[in-house]
Amino acid sequence: MAKMTGAQAMVEAFSREGVEYVFGLPGGACLPLFDALYDAKFKVILVRHEQGAVHMAEGYARSTGRPGIVVVTSGPGATNTVTGIADAYMDSIPLVVVTGQVKSYLIGNDAFQEADVTGITRPITKHNYLLKNIADLPRVVKEAFYIATHGRPGPVLIDFPSDISLQPLEFEYPTQVHVRGFKPTTEGHPGQIKKAAKLIEECKRPVVYTGGGVIISGAAKELIEFVEKTKAPCTNTLMGLGGVPGTHPQFMGMLGMHGTVYANRAVHESDLLIAVGARFDDRVTGDLKKFAPHAKVIHIDVDPSAIAKNIKVDVPIVGDVREVLKELNKIVKPVDTKEWLASIEGWKKEHPLRYHEDAKELRPQYAIQKLCEILGSNAIVSTDVGQHQMWAAQYYKVDGPNQFLTSGGLGTMGYGFPAAIGAQFAFPKKTVVCITGDGSFQMNIQEMATAVVNKLPIKIAIINNNYLGMVRQWQETFYNHRYSSSEMSGNPDFVKLAEAYGGVGIRVEKKEDVEKAIRWAKTITDRPCIMDFAVVEEENVYPMIPSGKSFEEIMDMA
Repeated sequence: MAKMTGAQAMVEAFSREGVEYVFGLPGGACLPLFDALYDAKFKVILVRHEQGAVHMAEGYARSTGRPGIVVVTSGPGATNTVTGIADAYMDSIPLVVVTGQVKSYLIGNDAFQEADVTGITRPITKHNYLLKNIADLPRVVKEAFYIATHGRPGPVLIDFPSDISLQPLEFEYPTQVHVRGFKPTTEGHPGQIKKAAKLIEECKRPVVYTGGGVIISGAAKELIEFVEKTKAPCTNTLMGLGGVPGTHPQFMGMLGMHGTVYANRAVHESDLLIAVGARFDDRVTGDLKKFAPHAKVIHIDVDPSAIAKNIKVDVPIVGDVREVLKELNKIVKPVDTKEWLASIEGWKKEHPLRYHEDAKELRPQYAIQKLCEILGSNAIVSTDVGQHQMWAAQYYKVDGPNQFLTSGGLGTMGYGFPAAIGAQFAFPKKTVVCITGDGSFQMNIQEMATAVVNKLPIKIAIINNNYLGMVRQWQETFYNHRYSSSEMSGNPDFVKLAEAYGGVGIRVEKKEDVEKAIRWAKTITDRPCIMDFAVVEEENVYPMIPSGKSFEEIMDMA
């Protein structure tokens, strides 16, 4: 046992957990902890806003599968993390967030920069702690890492009063964790797995529908084996992209509101839906009464509360999807899907993903296709939220898991750029591209300083249409073209802004200049670079199933 302060013990606990990076911003209540971090063996990344810190930690976690770590101060420092924590909670991202807090004996007295952070974040964390006894610190930190990463992952918060961080303790880090009532089931029930295999054997029109759980559990290899063994077509949710390579012959593209016509039609006409690590989100199902109306449903998920929450399930299997797929692959038999796959190929030809490819104007889809072609399908791609996010999901074909980083459940504008920073820290030699919008990018644009100081060569592709694009599309479609507060007049010169921070940029206004600009960006290796694509302003994302409607009411490009 070694004698140290609470702050030093927190840093030592981080080291024991194999932490590589801490993303944070100091303030009065967490100064003892930042003083201890000065001597840390891992890197501390100074951010320019606490929301950026959480999204960076998310990007790190999403791209590596390891928990992201955040340290901020009390009061406004802690409350600035709320959006990022909620985002991580919705998308099952493992985080450990340590917030400084006023002295323990001042809690509840409205002290300077005090906020009830445990109360505020209780609905958006898997668990949170207010650390009031220094002797509890080693156990609390060990539990926090365990809870964040086991079962369905998510954020865990530790509120750390400044006086506790200065108290001494004999530090001994536990080797095991015992959390009462927290015993996630990882192995699927053998009887249920046999029932699933039998249903698969009997079906004629199966569809494999996968979500973010496949990525989180590291089950991409098992999923591909399952898809190829059963000969079933596969579709991913937005969060599940990369579970099956975008170029795989049985992959139908994304499902849901802006998914492909043929993926949505296949689900609509299927007789068996095999849901793997997905939660039947409303953006996928639309009208629940008309979703997959002819299909029996197998649902595999580690979170028992997610199963049958929205959809009636015939064979529920609670367990880690990787472990369940391993067992299922041992016994499942191929299905005769020749006619079924032929029908889907016909639908692909009838209703492919399309846009005005022959037009002279610069279309966003064209820019994203060229990004994929030149930067490669093995790049890590982050997006913000809106039209560009959907176009990226449709046209940027990633090869594998942990490559497509986006905000799914919460839909957080401002997520993409800091998430790309976190991913670039995790993989300094990989190409990282952030596809963003002129609205989204300005939500956390201050993190250009973080990227420049750390010489991160992130490629930032701004799909600049001078609108909050998805808002404008909905206003055009459902509000009679009444563009209320969606026009982004007053946008800055993004190239000059990049240069002001110490980065570089290029403005692209012509279709014929796109390829040259991307190849130029590829040569920048010591700083972030912006490609500002001035695209057609009133381009819409198609296909589109209006909110709450069914596949039968899908809208496609005229």
